[in-house]
Amino acid sequence: MSFKRRAWLTLGAVVLGGGGVVSYAVASPSSGGDAAGQAKRPVKVFSLALKGTSAGKRELPRTETQQFSLVGVTWTGVTRKLDGRAQVRTRSLETGEWSAWRDLEVDTDPLEDPEPGMRGASEPLWVGPSDGIEAQVLHEDGSAAALPPGLKTTLVDPGVVTNAEAKAAAAEPAGFVAEPAAFAADVTPSPTPTPTATATTPTPPPSTVPKPDIVSRAQWGADESLSPDPSEYNADVKAVFVHHTDGAAYECTDSAAIVRGIYAYHTTPVDKGGNGWNDIGYNFLVDKCGTIFEGRKGGVDLPVLGAHTYGWNRESAGVAVLGDYATAGASNAALASVARIAAWKLGQYNADPATTVQLKAGATQTNYMKASFTAGNLYTFQRISAHRDGYNTQCPGDGLYAQLPTIRAWASGPVQGLKVASVGGAALSGSTYYTKGAISVKWSATTPGSLIKSFELLVDGKVAATAAGTATSASATLAAGSHTVAVRAVHQSGKTTATAALTVVADTTAPVFTANPTLSLRTGTVNTTAVPVTLGWKATDDKALKETRLTSPQTAVFGPTWTANNRTSNSGTASTWSLTAYDVAGNYRTASAAYTPVILQETSAVKTGTWTARSSTSYLGGKSYSSGSKGASLSWTFTGRSASWVVSRASTSGQAYVYVDGVKVSTVDLKSSSTLYRQAIWTKTWSSSAKHTVKIVVVGTSGRPTITTDGLVYIK
Repeated sequence: MSFKRRAWLTLGAVVLGGGGVVSYAVASPSSGGDAAGQAKRPVKVFSLALKGTSAGKRELPRTETQQFSLVGVTWTGVTRKLDGRAQVRTRSLETGEWSAWRDLEVDTDPLEDPEPGMRGASEPLWVGPSDGIEAQVLHEDGSAAALPPGLKTTLVDPGVVTNAEAKAAAAEPAGFVAEPAAFAADVTPSPTPTPTATATTPTPPPSTVPKPDIVSRAQWGADESLSPDPSEYNADVKAVFVHHTDGAAYECTDSAAIVRGIYAYHTTPVDKGGNGWNDIGYNFLVDKCGTIFEGRKGGVDLPVLGAHTYGWNRESAGVAVLGDYATAGASNAALASVARIAAWKLGQYNADPATTVQLKAGATQTNYMKASFTAGNLYTFQRISAHRDGYNTQCPGDGLYAQLPTIRAWASGPVQGLKVASVGGAALSGSTYYTKGAISVKWSATTPGSLIKSFELLVDGKVAATAAGTATSASATLAAGSHTVAVRAVHQSGKTTATAALTVVADTTAPVFTANPTLSLRTGTVNTTAVPVTLGWKATDDKALKETRLTSPQTAVFGPTWTANNRTSNSGTASTWSLTAYDVAGNYRTASAAYTPVILQETSAVKTGTWTARSSTSYLGGKSYSSGSKGASLSWTFTGRSASWVVSRASTSGQAYVYVDGVKVSTVDLKSSSTLYRQAIWTKTWSSSAKHTVKIVVVGTSGRPTITTDGLVYIK
């Protein structure tokens, strides 16, 4: 195939700020649309010679130029490799600052069918809108051996007003060189060439996967007069080679300009500093935002013969990711689009992107990993391979090369990294989810949604809901009972994968209180506003009890195994104690009961024997009774379900007998190492409320006969 570019370009001359004169080529803008909707300038390509300063080095001192955004280096001798390092630094049109030195990729593929007079060339480097350049080429080892003759830098202005250019034009930074009027006058449309005979166009085969959105050549502004030769076609596409274009950081709004710049660099005649090819070399280009651009003309759905991977173009397509990935990897958006375009092209020929294929070598050579190939022999390649797998180049960079397994997995399927993130409307207990019926299942996957056909929510193995490939959740309502729930992802290839099944129980039965809330007195310090009590209950559920919540007259949350909790209650006031039991599914039931703690002062008791009244703020109501008389007694009669005797305690306190309804039930020792007041020292609770009499009798303990009583508390 001839890569010789045959086009008609208007020639002119530009006077540089540094005093030099260079030739340039101007291409008329395409009549097609512009994806960015920006006003266009004609594409411009011009070159500057590198002067020899000493053996083994050539350079271009800092030079002001017409505006450009892409740069490359060419030399005499298309088959000659550049044994050295080519570097450039450029001045930003927007800031006026000079960049650091940047290496140009010079290990470029040779032409498979070079024509006399064609030149060797580096890969083009995107530098962004610039108006100054400095360049040098020198031997890597510092030797004085002669460099190839005719070294030139090629500068390309892609001819679109980018955001950076618009800012720079408004500010007109120092050093900005206005375009001479004569330059603009020379930019005239070229006569349309007469193309050679058109090759037979094959019929586009259908693909096994959907076609991604592709920005056409007309949309990115290709001037078709730069590529008049007819397209050539392969028999099929057996593999896809992944490349990078190198270059500085860029905004995605500049992507179309980058593609135009590469196109101009590839198609400009060799005598004007370009590659002299008949079209851009890549079949497709992808930017970091995932936009796919049509590259080489001939039809995106056809097996167009490209010029991207030396020795392997006859059975493959080439996809270039815009940017430099020598170290860092490409964005997920870019990877997803490479996977989509590769899967679509390979799918036209029923090829699985995750498999390998035998390719016939079109040239004898050695690749980057030192594997040797002999022309005419078959060699095994991954269906999605890197430029370096076929040719001795670092392209597409270590960062992007390490991501090829991800691209293959995304392109081939099934969906990777699928897992359930949450089950809304349900609560997890152990390994089981419980719901009242309606659930919303959320999931995640590492395969981008653009490569996924759909998601299916499976209930008991059957599809309950279907969602788009970009969705992350789906809902369903479950019938009462136990179910299995899973998410199945359908890759665009048709391959499926599913998450592990979850057990989800639909439960509409509320918990049951087998024992309603009860309040009983307990030991502890008694105050008129805080009587120590124990709240008791019993709640159960047919599936799984989650918790019981106290909502009145206080608030608290208790675990599913709790049946009692120590609280305090106001005396003399009826309080409604409300409990709500919840099961894990969210069903609930409430039970309530009202209770009133009542304090009976000692003055309300029936006395026998001798008792002495005492006064102190430490006593309930400020008063108490004391007696050291053996057999002295106090009796309280009440109607209730729980009672506690309240006393003062000290190291000299004695003992008392306790009688309930005439029956002695306990001997209570009031002795304490520290002095304590208002102590509920003895309690008694009955299963229901009834009339009872509690009587305390002084024992008359030897050496410490006295007891001090502070009354009785009961619950009604």
